[in-house]
Formats: sequence, structure tokens, C-alpha cells
Amino acid sequence: MRVLLVEDEVRLADNLAAALRDGPGFAVDWSEDGQAGDLCAQNLCYDLIVLDLMLPKMDGLTVLRRLRARRDQTPVLVLTAKEGKDSIIQLLNAGADDYLAKPFDLGELIARSKALIRRGKGAAVPVLKACGLELNTLEQTVHRDGQFVDLSPTEYRILEYLIHRPRAIVSKRELLEHLYDYNWERHSNVIEAHVSNLRRKLDLALAGSEGIPAEVIETMRGRGYRLALDSAQEPVA
Repeated sequence: MRVLLVEDEVRLADNLAAALRDGPGFAVDWSEDGQAGDLCAQNLCYDLIVLDLMLPKMDGLTVLRRLRARRDQTPVLVLTAKEGKDSIIQLLNAGADDYLAKPFDLGELIARSKALIRRGKGAAVPVLKACGLELNTLEQTVHRDGQFVDLSPTEYRILEYLIHRPRAIVSKRELLEHLYDYNWERHSNVIEAHVSNLRRKLDLALAGSEGIPAEVIETMRGRGYRLALDSAQEPVA
């Protein structure tokens, strides 16, 4: 998943970005003022925006209002030093999905970020199930028909993104946009390699079963990938 962090305090931004990358494995783009953050939100695709309230050039509340005025439904977690009831009501009425008052615990930030991304994709629970797969977003583990599947971080992130969109065709470009930040040099063939390894590992999980394992990830030639429609279902508990 890809996160936009809009925070002007450099040390805090470094700590937040590191926590979001090292913990849940998110790709993180950082903007240090409101105008830059608003521009990123307009031109790039994100699964979550972590937005400081007090920013130079454009304050966080204005960024939030502009985002919602464009009918952008990306979940927004606001970081604020203002704890007054009126301030919180104003944030929520402007379209914030959640908020954290400074100072806060990094573990809580990560937990709230994961929950907002899940809800933004229509999954209320941390364990997602589809196509005989069980993906635990808290533990970042995957099982196929009860068998543990050992995935690399990138393979896990690809599968998590696909399982959040069980009936959609996801292009290579979309995967690149949601798995990597803007500092990464994009090459579509890296997605092909990771998907190939992911398929192989999912099939190996059923190596001892009778018959040929059903294909979990379909290649839609010239269009991208999707979970197999014959067994796909909405993510459930």
C-alpha cells in the first residue's frame, strides 16, 4: 500500500516514514508543506494520507477540504496538536476519517493506518479470505487451504492488494503506483517477476494435494492481473 505523509517537522517525518515502511511495509511519499501535499494528492494514487494540521504554505484543514471537494475518498488520518472538542468536530466534519493528538505512540499510528486502509477497501476485519487463501494483515502471513506460504515482502504486498480487489483487473501500472514511492525507478517487468514467484509459491503450498492446483492469479493479457473469478469472493472474516 502507498501512503502520502504531509508533515513539516523533518525529524518527526523521518520517524513516521520509517515506522510505516519498516512495520507494515508501506511505500511512503513525503511532502513537507501543504501545497506540495495537495499537489501529490491530485496527481498520484494513495491508499492513505497522513496529514499534519499545522503546515506551511497551506494548512492541513485546507488540504483536507480541497481533497474532499475533488470527491477524493482516500482515507485521511490527521495529526494534530489541537485537542479541543470544537477543533476535532471541525476536522471530522471536513472529511477526516480519524485523528491522532500529538504526541502519540508509533504503534497506535500503524494500527490506525492499517484499519483505515482496510475500511477504505471495504474490509472491516484484519483477516482476508478469498480463493482458498487466508491473509492476516496484522501478522502479514498467508495460508492457502491451511498451508503456510512463505512470501517475500513485495510478494505479500502484491497479494494483499489483489485480495482487496477480488473482481477487479489490476494493471501493472496500478500495482507499481500502489507498491512503490515516487523515488523508485519504475519498470513493469519487475511486477511480472514478482507475480511469477508468487504464483509458484502459492502452487507449492498445495504440492501434496491431488490434481492440479487451481490458478489463483489470472493474467489478463495486455490488461493486468486479477484473482480467479471462479473462486473469488469478497474479503471476509
